[in-house]
Amino acid sequence: MATLSDYLIAAFWGFVFGFLVSIPVGPINISIVNEGARRGFRWAFLIGLGATIMEVIYCAIAFAGFTHLLFDSRVVKATMELVSFMLMLFLGVKYLFAQSLPATSRSVESFEHRLHPHTAFWTGFVRCLGNPCVLLFWITISATFISHDWMDDTWQSKCMCLLGVTLGCFSWFTLLSFLVARRRGRFSTHTLLRMSQFSGASLLIFALVLGGRLVKLLAHR
Repeated sequence: MATLSDYLIAAFWGFVFGFLVSIPVGPINISIVNEGARRGFRWAFLIGLGATIMEVIYCAIAFAGFTHLLFDSRVVKATMELVSFMLMLFLGVKYLFAQSLPATSRSVESFEHRLHPHTAFWTGFVRCLGNPCVLLFWITISATFISHDWMDDTWQSKCMCLLGVTLGCFSWFTLLSFLVARRRGRFSTHTLLRMSQFSGASLLIFALVLGGRLVKLLAHR
């Protein structure tokens, strides 16, 4: 039976990943920087709120698709840990050495063309909806959580982890909105790029931790 500490661990890791994966430069953060500088905190905050809700929906879909039964085999568990390690390594390198600011993508533009969001909230929601990589990312992360026993295969534990993800995403977008609104015209995209590189470095460190666990798992076979 899960204890309070188990739930807190699930919420903690949800918060950590929710916060870190929201930092890298992308359509949402660029929108917050641009619109926050022009229209102020409220507009930027609503963009972040819409993005947070869509991110959480993707995360909930991913969490619903995994159970501990999938990880009874050591081979399957080692495979998922390898996939998690490779994903963290790839994202870490990608964000750490990023030199450009992707303000949009084809899929995002396609969704915006179809749905025509006219409010700040729906702009954030649709821009996150138009990025299917978010769902693929959370599918991999949910497998990581379960394979490392950071999240139990119960709805209570998954809800606590989802709460952590929600708070992590919401905290970053709110913080960014506040900084942009407070420093209108002085918060550059270069600063945002530096933050993205910091996120990449954090993911690389985490990849090294996953790599160490994978080595230990294989060594005990």
